[in-house]
Amino acid sequence: MNIKKSILIRVRIAFLVICLFACAIVYKIVHIQFLDGAKWKKISKERRIHYQPVFATRGNIFSDNESILATSLPFYRVAFDPTVAKADVFNAGVDSLALLLSRFYGDRSEDYYRRKIKNARHAGRRYIRLNSRQINYQDKKVMARWPIFREGKNKGGVIFEKVEKRFKPFGILAERTIGFINEDKNGAGLEYSFNSELAGTNGEALFERIAGGNRPIYDGTEVKPLDGYDIKTTIDINLQDVAENALYKALEKTNAAYGCVIMMEVKTGEIKAIANLGRTQGGYIEDYNYAVGNQGRTEPGSTFKLASMMALFEHVPSLNLTDSIDTGDGRYRIKNTIMSDAKINGYGKITVQEVFEKSSNIGVAKLMEEHFGGNQQAYVNYLNDFGLNSTLGFQMDGEARPFIKSPQDKSWYGTSLTSMAIGYELKLSPLQTLAFYNAVANNGVKIQPIIVKEIRKADNVIQSFKTRVLNEKICSEATLKKLRVMLEGVVQHGTAKNILSADYKVAGKTGTARKVKDGRYVKEYSTSFAGYFPADKPKYSCIVIIDSPKGVNVYGADVAAPVFKELADKAYARDLAMHKPLLARVVPNKDSMPHVQAGGLDDLTLICNTIGISSHPKGTDAEWMKDEEWVKVEPQRRSLNFKPNPVLQGRVPDVTGLTLRDALYVLGNQQLQVRVEGQGKRVQAQSLEPGTVIQKKMRITIKLS
Repeated sequence: MNIKKSILIRVRIAFLVICLFACAIVYKIVHIQFLDGAKWKKISKERRIHYQPVFATRGNIFSDNESILATSLPFYRVAFDPTVAKADVFNAGVDSLALLLSRFYGDRSEDYYRRKIKNARHAGRRYIRLNSRQINYQDKKVMARWPIFREGKNKGGVIFEKVEKRFKPFGILAERTIGFINEDKNGAGLEYSFNSELAGTNGEALFERIAGGNRPIYDGTEVKPLDGYDIKTTIDINLQDVAENALYKALEKTNAAYGCVIMMEVKTGEIKAIANLGRTQGGYIEDYNYAVGNQGRTEPGSTFKLASMMALFEHVPSLNLTDSIDTGDGRYRIKNTIMSDAKINGYGKITVQEVFEKSSNIGVAKLMEEHFGGNQQAYVNYLNDFGLNSTLGFQMDGEARPFIKSPQDKSWYGTSLTSMAIGYELKLSPLQTLAFYNAVANNGVKIQPIIVKEIRKADNVIQSFKTRVLNEKICSEATLKKLRVMLEGVVQHGTAKNILSADYKVAGKTGTARKVKDGRYVKEYSTSFAGYFPADKPKYSCIVIIDSPKGVNVYGADVAAPVFKELADKAYARDLAMHKPLLARVVPNKDSMPHVQAGGLDDLTLICNTIGISSHPKGTDAEWMKDEEWVKVEPQRRSLNFKPNPVLQGRVPDVTGLTLRDALYVLGNQQLQVRVEGQGKRVQAQSLEPGTVIQKKMRITIKLS
């Protein structure tokens, strides 16, 4: 009995506690709802309404002829306040509106949109997003005429939320140069470098937090955004297109790692084309600005020999192009390393000009040892005076800092002088190399390359960028004259003969630098060609880099130089001011082609260029032209085709077709005793078969016709 009574007491106490707790809850609800209601409503409203930025329209990026390279296009998301419309307007149009939404978006049924709108109106929801898909301006104009929507924002409740997207009319053309900027304000290219000008100033307006998103409140306190400025670049769309296509073809053909092309006007420094392509699994895309940035900063190789020769001529003004130097058999020991030339068995004794034209490493190294061996710092001082150790202050962010070693560095070795002279143990970006070549073309005036000409607001120029001189005179006039002769010689009868043009003169230098992997030089190359044209009156300078090409012919002349020529041909064809008067041109035809059978390659090439006849190596492989001195000729309808006519030591050469003078020269060098029969200008026949082993005091008879 006592136990039952104890349990009842406990139950009653628990029930009483629960009743008291319930009463407390009811009291608190009443207190909050009625006594403190105004206070909490005010706090709720304050937290629900807030200022939010209204983004400015980003400025446009234009080419040199004001074609749009990048612009901001307006897109919209469609939202709706279903409580705004009057009952009769809403009821009359909701079915048609649901049908139109279903047909337009194609993702949901008519019933879905009808229920969504009616349920939101019934629940008093002030904001719903009808669909997350963005529409363009034309779609917006069509939707604005739909039922309910046609009443506008204040009476119909439609809300078109503006969303801007960056659009590039030319697609991937100059994609990396145009660049991008993300939400974290990180990016690349012009979009990033000129973000403060392009972005404009954001405004702000009141927005209300409601179910489904934020609804703008236009109460007159909003601050309108200030749209960004436009920028006008120096890019020529047509030349940019040619540069990218030519580069792409060369990269695909050689399966190279990456490549870049820069072309600019000599006098102004305006960049007309800048292409950067890197290899991906799907092909080649503009993935990095190799022309300017750190990843493109490499050992330039033989294109740097121009700087070395400039230093030599400045240091030793008496050094002439006709002075000779013995390059030996193609191998030369410097300290504990062996330097070699491209030609097997070497070039022997050649002139200073030929050292540059044939790109003889040994020739350059011996000249450097002779004139700078006792004062290696003097050579580095010249390089610094040329501005090669300084950045250009380019308008785009990310310019690589050049690296020029000095004798005070711990990494300076006994071979550093000669290595630097041929383009190793130092690093430059392609743009920095081009600026140096451009200075030679520009009568010694080194200027800063530019890619943006103007910052504008509509037609009003806010800021313009003019040519800035970095060095009034990079070297003496005497040195410039020697360098120009050498650069033209490289194309006329040196390593770049394959891009010789009958229409205009080209001056330039090939480069083939071995790559470093794991601290050692490997048999992979960075190939290049840098130069300018027309050589007699320079208008454009250009550099081409093809990195790590694969295949048999992987030298600068084979890989990079043809890209230069394709771009130069296009630029020449478009610029009538560079063309020679037609009356001064000799137009070859079938009846006027010279009767040529054989001869010296350099002589025939010079004659063809002088009288305006096109000449080409026979077949697709022109590599033999680097080493052969004598050729056979096959006349075509409007050109001459050359094929090799090798002269082998200890063997009877083929002299048929040669002039008497050339035949006597060739046969005399082979220690043959020559007897001449008949009269005429050319050799018709010879008594000994070509290839016969030459015996001591052997005689040969040649017949003239």
